[in-house]
Amino acid sequence: MEGLLGTVGPLILMFAIFYFLLIRPQQKRQKAVREMQSSIKKGDKVITVGGFHGIVDAIDEDTIVLKAGDGARLTFDRQAVRETRN
Repeated sequence: MEGLLGTVGPLILMFAIFYFLLIRPQQKRQKAVREMQSSIKKGDKVITVGGFHGIVDAIDEDTIVLKAGDGARLTFDRQAVRETRN
């Protein structure tokens, strides 16, 4: 029994460290991004993953329409929004 614990114990410890240092923080970041993307509303200033800055002109369940500075309107997937700026 002691030999089994000596070989399995370090593996369990490594998994626990891996979980708390890598997996759990990533899950928290993904949850925060999902919450931010679901709370976007018309008039919000956003930045897409491609670096496009725009103002939300229209929004539905899957897509958003962003206004550019010159009046152009571009349609993006809602998941393309990286962050909001107010």
